Amino acid sequence: MAEKIEKIVAEGVDDEPVSGTQRQYRGGMLIAIGLFAAVYAAFHMAALNGLSIRSWTGVNLPYLPRFPMETWNFRIVHVAGALLLGFLTFAATRLDDGNAPGRVRPNPILRALAWLLLLPALFSLGAAAWFGTLIDGGVMWNGIDATLRWREVWLFGTPLLVATLGAIVVSWLERTPADAVSVADLVLGICAVSVATYLVVMYGTLMRNSTGTPFAPIGISLAAVAGTILILELTRRVAGMALVIISVIFLIYVFVGRYLPGFLNAPAISWQRFFSQVYTDAGILGPTTAVSSTYIILFIIFAAFLQASKVGDYFVNFAFAVAGRARGGPAKVSIFASGLMGMINGTSAGNVVATGSLTIPLMKKVGYTKRMAGAVEAAASTGGQIMPPIMGAGAFIMAEITGIPYTEIAVAAIIPAVLYFACVYMMVDFEAAKLGMRGLRREELPKLPEMLRKVFLFLPIVILIAALFAGYSVIRAGTLATMSAAVVSWLTPFRMGPKQIFRAFESAGIMSIQIIVVCACAGIIVGVISLTGVGARFSNLLLGLAQHSQLLALFFAMCIAILLGMGMPTTAAYAVAASVVAPGLVNLGIPQLTAHFFVFYFAVLSAITPPVALASYAAAGISGANPIETSVTSFKVGIAAFVVPFMFFYSSGLLMQGEWIDIVHVAFTALLGIYLLAASVQGWLFGHLHMALRVLVGAAALAMISGGWISDVIGLGVAALVFVIQRGILSGRRSAPGAE
Repeated sequence: MAEKIEKIVAEGVDDEPVSGTQRQYRGGMLIAIGLFAAVYAAFHMAALNGLSIRSWTGVNLPYLPRFPMETWNFRIVHVAGALLLGFLTFAATRLDDGNAPGRVRPNPILRALAWLLLLPALFSLGAAAWFGTLIDGGVMWNGIDATLRWREVWLFGTPLLVATLGAIVVSWLERTPADAVSVADLVLGICAVSVATYLVVMYGTLMRNSTGTPFAPIGISLAAVAGTILILELTRRVAGMALVIISVIFLIYVFVGRYLPGFLNAPAISWQRFFSQVYTDAGILGPTTAVSSTYIILFIIFAAFLQASKVGDYFVNFAFAVAGRARGGPAKVSIFASGLMGMINGTSAGNVVATGSLTIPLMKKVGYTKRMAGAVEAAASTGGQIMPPIMGAGAFIMAEITGIPYTEIAVAAIIPAVLYFACVYMMVDFEAAKLGMRGLRREELPKLPEMLRKVFLFLPIVILIAALFAGYSVIRAGTLATMSAAVVSWLTPFRMGPKQIFRAFESAGIMSIQIIVVCACAGIIVGVISLTGVGARFSNLLLGLAQHSQLLALFFAMCIAILLGMGMPTTAAYAVAASVVAPGLVNLGIPQLTAHFFVFYFAVLSAITPPVALASYAAAGISGANPIETSVTSFKVGIAAFVVPFMFFYSSGLLMQGEWIDIVHVAFTALLGIYLLAASVQGWLFGHLHMALRVLVGAAALAMISGGWISDVIGLGVAALVFVIQRGILSGRRSAPGAE
């Protein structure tokens, strides 16, 4: 009887995974949340492109908003919208079958308390709006007038904090159905709107110039306290406790730093002064929110449009058609597909869930262990964060912080990304060779000619790259790419009409919640660093270490960057590490681009670095392997990325800096060095390597990686010696399987 062959076709890769805390509304509430999410995303697209509602309506009414909005107000609305949408979408505790309709018996006391807390929340919102009418009426608001202080404390701040803290506690204790609105969460959303209303109202007075001084209205500090608490709570819901714990430690440091010794000692800062500044462009509304409110949300919309046209499924099927028949084929497919998907979606763990659900079982099918299958997917998905041109939004934050043009950053990332993915590819290829694996059969795979006929699905990304290098702004290029994704969809069965475009904006609004609130939370840490001066003192510490050894200083910076990034999404990890570590590296004399790429790489690699490796843990959940073992293996698979940043320091040509002859030289020798490094780690080079030969090959790899002509010659010589020895030993009966 002929064996039944099941054809591999990727489906559902574009579907956004549902978080365990995400509510599943039905009926009218589903429509309302979807409408709000779509309007929220579309509002950003309109504002970023400088559109005017007046131009749409032809009506000149004074209350219609003008685009682009004032920068500060735009960021305040950006954060507040994400908080409101986030609290209505994500529950305080994990939702499971126990939260199904009919299984939950609401606690009447908690429900009544939640309704009661709605009153102070609405009262604070009304007070904030009332303050706006007083200011418009000519009242000069400041932090000195006793009457104004009394109004802010008792009519705005106290009700706001009571509602915020009370609703958070109730939401922790309350159990609600997964498809029902939690009144406590509604209260928290109103509190977020109240904070935004007050800050927007105060912007026209002394807010920008008076923060951190006695003239700052006390309400700014009270609003910032409530806003900070709301950001931390929503971060806990959507991103876990790691970033929250780190943020709280930094917040505690503000007030205990005066008692700490050495470089950790900080000046005394009152709570009023600190919080009057932390919700400004020195903190929450600073670089991280600047990027999330512009580039990041724009590319989330772009990703949502690509998902609507099922481009993700095509990426994976194309990868299977190209690489599926190679030995260990599914692992190589994982590298290709996860790199493309991870570049766009901006989260290592999320990318693992999206593509790993298909590639990990297939890797196990062809012979990879559960541990190795999960590790390859984790390493490949993490690599997507360093893949130009999008780089998981990290490039945009780097451009915002450093002032270096985005296109220069994208170009500089090309060679390091090639080195990383080449190393992962070689690692899986050597593993497949050691185990004698074969690829998948032709009959199991999508047909390459069919995939090539749909190659136009790459067109939006091609347009994005072409527009960027043609000199268009990132916003204009992203908008053109988004529009082209809708146009390209008309050549597929998944045509985007008005309904599908609405769904794409809706999906983008929901997808943006996590990254926006994570960036806002990272802004808290950035604010602490800038306001306490701990970053400058850390720079001095690195300078002290560098007097003994620059390599030691770099190693210390690497450890700090990884430590700060553990358990955090990539964007937040880099933003925090860039504030703490990068200035110190620049003070060592390292060029700014090199220093920030050094920090960025290790912040990204925290996703596969034991013991806290989010991408590896997500992969282990799919493969069924031990999470710690998977993280150790993914660390080994991605070992090149831990070497590449040190190569930046010794060979700036790897970042496209310098003469072309030097760039080509260091790129070629570094690639050869990465090949030898993979061979040393896996113990395979034209056959099995004995331990002594593995050591020699590892030494040759490090010599090739350093980038000097002399070291390259030494490395080539050692590699040639190992080749001669190996081919001399492995002859006749002693020849290893696969040596030929």
